[in-house]
Amino acid sequence: MTDSFHIRPARTSDVSAIKKLVAPLAEQRILMAKETVAYYESLQEFRIAEAADGDIIGCGALHVMWEDLAEVRTLAASGDWRGKGVGHVLVESLLEDARALGVARVFCLTFEVDFFKRHGFEVMADQSAVDPTVYSELLRSHDEGVAEFLDLARVKPNTLGNTRMIKFL
Repeated sequence: MTDSFHIRPARTSDVSAIKKLVAPLAEQRILMAKETVAYYESLQEFRIAEAADGDIIGCGALHVMWEDLAEVRTLAASGDWRGKGVGHVLVESLLEDARALGVARVFCLTFEVDFFKRHGFEVMADQSAVDPTVYSELLRSHDEGVAEFLDLARVKPNTLGNTRMIKFL
């Protein structure tokens, strides 16, 4: 919580604001835009940064993939608020959520390597971050983020060309 904004769980009324935050980043191929229904389906994963005046100025989601593994997704801040700590506070909030859920590792697919390094993430040297049994279970997922994490052919070459990073909690 800061004086100028706070973090809260997302509400259904936030979906249009999430889409608006993601749109310019999707146009720049930094984030992937999703269908509206996908935002509603994953809404409980999202945290919202809300300015003191009620404007939605940022968002981010924590998607659990397995017992000990989750992904930071859809991290975005409005242009006017970039560089003012919104992303930092969102990431810290999502990491708190991961700890509360009992997740031991959090990864991200990002172009913002330095930003995530400041939060303790490291570039994944070993792309096989899960054992073969878990890998075979994750293959059953229809989630494109899971497919990209597993480096599956259907999403190769890497859809956006971003870097895989991981943090051990």
